[in-house]
Amino acid sequence: MTSTWVEPSNTATALLLLGRGSDPATERGVECPGDLPAPSDPDLVARAAAAKAALGTKVFVLGHHYQRDEVIQFADVTGDSFKLAREAAARPDAEYIVFCGVHFMAESADILTTDAQKVILPDLAAGCSMADMAVLSQVEAAWDALTDSGVAADTVPVTYMNSSADIKGFVGRHGGVVCTSSNAKRALDWAYEQGRKVLFLPDQHLGRNTAVLEMGFSLDDCVLWDPHKPNGGLTAEQLRDAKMILWRGHCSVHGRFTLESVNDVRARVPGVNVLVHPECRHEVVTAADLVGSTEFIIKTIEAAPAGSAWAVGTELNLVRRLALAHPDKQIMFLDRAVCYCSTMNRIDLPHLVWALEELVAGRVVNQITVDPDTAGHARAALDQMLALPGA
Repeated sequence: MTSTWVEPSNTATALLLLGRGSDPATERGVECPGDLPAPSDPDLVARAAAAKAALGTKVFVLGHHYQRDEVIQFADVTGDSFKLAREAAARPDAEYIVFCGVHFMAESADILTTDAQKVILPDLAAGCSMADMAVLSQVEAAWDALTDSGVAADTVPVTYMNSSADIKGFVGRHGGVVCTSSNAKRALDWAYEQGRKVLFLPDQHLGRNTAVLEMGFSLDDCVLWDPHKPNGGLTAEQLRDAKMILWRGHCSVHGRFTLESVNDVRARVPGVNVLVHPECRHEVVTAADLVGSTEFIIKTIEAAPAGSAWAVGTELNLVRRLALAHPDKQIMFLDRAVCYCSTMNRIDLPHLVWALEELVAGRVVNQITVDPDTAGHARAALDQMLALPGA
């Protein structure tokens, strides 16, 4: 089989981020139909509460930790992507799952829920730049190259939850597993019981940090596959020698934290504890005091003693929420510059009110559906994740 280098599409990224236009190879860029309530409408909170009450048990609202406070207040369950995946699967009686998160999360909810349930994303342009960094055609080309190099048979694909349904389906077809930041080591332990190598998609930092800091690998055991270069920019020998093949993807929020950010906050705040997410760069993670998933970060702050100081390297909405919830502790954003997740923040109160009121009127809007073939293979990879020890 001959491998093919796939040139990425010349998408007008700026327009997609504004929710204008569309690109089937990305998660972003589809305007919502209908008229949204004005953001200045003083009755938005009351309207959201009334619509949710009118729907009763027919609706179940999931809210990711990175959502705005104005949206989180209406979530029945708040959590990271791992927790919300489990919650979606555990609510078979809810007719509507309104997912306040991003596109790949809603896709996972559609895969895990029953055919009778409908998953709604209040704004279809709420995508994920990391998920967009691994397109199915690119991953298939990479797998062809692994086949040509004679290593595909020994390689197990593992994809981060932050990936499209297409990528999860690819992983399921090839006997792999989905992981999150809270169970990445368990997923990788399982994968290495199946094969000698792992292709880790799409976040290079989570894969590298887990392999090196938790599994005893060296940095030399990991190679980086660049989908924008022929053969990923790697030789056949490099592919054969590697234990982990990392995809060249990253989180635009966590990737902005630098070693300088860590050094700066330590100089400014004596005794500060640096707590970061494993999507951060390797040099940031190794310089931090503690590293863990979103749920780990929350539990760590909750258990911290009064008067302690914490610089947290994760999305700003969550950091601000933690600071407000724990006024007895000094909690700050790791970087001097503020940084929200721009696509996660597309889910605002006007979009939520619109989606709920449309459901009350009997109109299902912004339904997220995954085709049956892709869903079946993706479900296999997600079920394998949910079956991991300790899941």
